[in-house]
Amino acid sequence: MTDVVLSESLAAARTRLADALNAAGRPIDAARLLAVSKTKPATMIREAWHLGQREFGENYVQEALDKQAELADLDPIVWHFIGPLQSNKTREVAEHFAWVHSVDREKIARRLNDQRPGALDPLDICLQVNISDEPSKSGVSLEALPTLAEAVQAMPRLHLRGLMAIPAPVEGLDAQRAPFARLREALEGLRERLPEAPLDTLSMGMSGDLEAAVLEGATLIRLGTAIFGERTARE
Repeated sequence: MTDVVLSESLAAARTRLADALNAAGRPIDAARLLAVSKTKPATMIREAWHLGQREFGENYVQEALDKQAELADLDPIVWHFIGPLQSNKTREVAEHFAWVHSVDREKIARRLNDQRPGALDPLDICLQVNISDEPSKSGVSLEALPTLAEAVQAMPRLHLRGLMAIPAPVEGLDAQRAPFARLREALEGLRERLPEAPLDTLSMGMSGDLEAAVLEGATLIRLGTAIFGERTARE
């Protein structure tokens, strides 16, 4: 993808988000784009950064660390870890990311808390919810969510910000809105349960369901292909 195409695709993504916010009657700054850069080279991230994009989402720890080292001169840049997180990778994530969207059990949260360097700000956390109850998908159940949220809120090196979900794909705006509405309602319930927590984040919505997510209150929209083009296979 050339510079010109990247500039056009990023502009188109921003316009699409702005249009969705306007249609939902929400302020233009109520949601922002998270550019999902997994499998994409650091050169493309650098181009996007020079076009004004500051937040990037990565799924694979070692790939992300290599990019971070190559792009260390870019400031500010905010790295979000959005993929499944294994116990043997928590230290690298705790040390090198600002956000983690995929916390779905207390063991992982505890390791991130204990391994977050004291010189860094607390790690911003979204709890991943299996909102469509898919057996093959990661995420805490809605029933277990309050207990996990209370545990994370009590950890001093973590900053509980909100919820993330990847619903099962469905067709039609109303059908797409339904799981996002459940996630929004879950966040509203946590706000009542944990009034001291800054629960301001709903990480939901991708290329195929952006409009539905915005209608239900998304604050972070994860776009990859729509910005960077088709993903390449990892070696």
